[in-house]
Amino acid sequence: MPPSSPRATAPTSAPVAESYEAALQELEQLVAQLDAGQLPLDQLLARYQRGAELLAFCRERLQAVEQQIQVFEAGQAKPWDAA
Repeated sequence: MPPSSPRATAPTSAPVAESYEAALQELEQLVAQLDAGQLPLDQLLARYQRGAELLAFCRERLQAVEQQIQVFEAGQAKPWDAA
């Protein structure tokens, strides 16, 4: 049996998605696949886990935007770090 690749076991620091919009689009595709009910159990679980990651990413981005809006509304505009 070949050894597992380092990429599969090494933690990555890459973002979950390139942008909120990309994450939302991928999440919508995953939901459609899950709703279809045609996936084998192992694929179903993998897609559910990916969906949970994407959902957390989207929630974090929305929260960051909401906080920035509150800053703007308070008249204390400051640079926003989109990272």
